[in-house]
Amino acid sequence: WDDELLEEFNVPAELLPEVRPSSDEDLYGTTDSDGFLGAEIPVAGALGDQQAALFGQTCFDAGDAKNTYGTGSFMLMNTGDEAVMSEHGLLTTVGFQRSGEPVQYALEGSIFITGAAIEWLEDVSLIDDAAETEELARSVDSTDGVYFVPAFTGLGAPHWDQRARGTILGMTRGTRREHVVRATLESIAFQTRDVAEAMEEDSGIDLSTLRVDGGAVKNNFLCQLQSNIVGTDIVRPMVDETTALGAAYAAGLAVGYWSNLDELRDNWQIDREFSPDDSAENVDGRYGRWKEAVDRSLDWAREGSD
Repeated sequence: WDDELLEEFNVPAELLPEVRPSSDEDLYGTTDSDGFLGAEIPVAGALGDQQAALFGQTCFDAGDAKNTYGTGSFMLMNTGDEAVMSEHGLLTTVGFQRSGEPVQYALEGSIFITGAAIEWLEDVSLIDDAAETEELARSVDSTDGVYFVPAFTGLGAPHWDQRARGTILGMTRGTRREHVVRATLESIAFQTRDVAEAMEEDSGIDLSTLRVDGGAVKNNFLCQLQSNIVGTDIVRPMVDETTALGAAYAAGLAVGYWSNLDELRDNWQIDREFSPDDSAENVDGRYGRWKEAVDRSLDWAREGSD
């Protein structure tokens, strides 16, 4: 705990729990044998949601990165035993700690709206089901100049603008729902590139591979699009419930079910890998237009205008 912050907020240190490793061989305790599990099971791991997903994706080394696509998206990069202070709008967080080992830190980029943008397409009856988006997006060669910034609740990392609002630009009489659907998927990939570039700037590490999980990664078109726009390999694991997997890994490692990190790496299996297949010139041109669209969405909500 930070003594200066405890003093600032007048919180007595003795009220706070002991800080323990994420994967702790001394155990946090056991479950109650009279409880719903019916047994005394050791509790040996404790991680936050995204930290567990980082561990579940076996991102154990500096430079390893994962992105979880849910209602929003959360991208974390392991920075090793150095807590890198961001100068590009990211958060610095504890990644995990194993018993007797140094703390591993991470950079985190929180994107507010990704999967929720697909839900919005359903809300306005542009699609009936999220699974439709892949077929509709593939049915057109491009967005035909349409850009969608899904800033429904403002923009998170690396922009941090609570007054930004959802913006669709570039529509003409020729715009069809397929173009808007494709622009929605592109917005997910573009927002991830915003965070990826900030991570590379802060860490000094070039991102060569991004491990992905969450409901949206079942969409092969989105995964390929993500690979093209970030310009890196996208790796989807066999088990995409990586938060639960990471908690199991941490606990199993602590009690000796697994002996070391190499066993966890062997247990983690790839479902499919996507490599860039678009020209950098084309992607960079579209990304430049995306940044223009983001600029136009910023600071839109004013007092009395909503």
